[in-house]
Amino acid sequence: MSCTRTMKYSLLAGFSGLLAGLLLAILAIPLMAQPVRTSHPGRGFGLGYDAAHEVTLNGTVQGVTTRHVPGSPAGMHLLVAGPQGTVDTHIGPFLAKDTREALRVGLPVQIVGAMETLHGRQYLLARQIIFGGRLVTVRSTNGFLLPTFANGRALSRTRTAKSESRGGVR
Repeated sequence: MSCTRTMKYSLLAGFSGLLAGLLLAILAIPLMAQPVRTSHPGRGFGLGYDAAHEVTLNGTVQGVTTRHVPGSPAGMHLLVAGPQGTVDTHIGPFLAKDTREALRVGLPVQIVGAMETLHGRQYLLARQIIFGGRLVTVRSTNGFLLPTFANGRALSRTRTAKSESRGGVR
């Protein structure tokens, strides 16, 4: 019986010694430094928005694309003919139904946005669309797409109105 106890203690001591040795080896190995990645403010899903270089495009809608084309930004696109030629304008996936239906071929529009190159193609990332006396804000000033409801109000403004009507936090 004493032989069994001695054997258990020696196995336990050997195991703890092995564990301590592995821990020391892990800590002694120099960690390889990873290069620092440069961040791109306002870049999400591969698209960037440079508010400092916003442009205003006045033109006529020549085409409306709602199906995703591989390699292009997801969401609705308008092909707008302007003074510089036809521009592929990315509107995004969050427009209200009535707004999507109002954007049709032949409609004169004014679009404020920033140009971006993706996979070798130029896109105008629309921030605001003005048509038929309506102003539709598609992106924030930082270039983030804004979700909207059927009434066209931005999600954050709708939430504020709900919390106030329910007697939310003051």
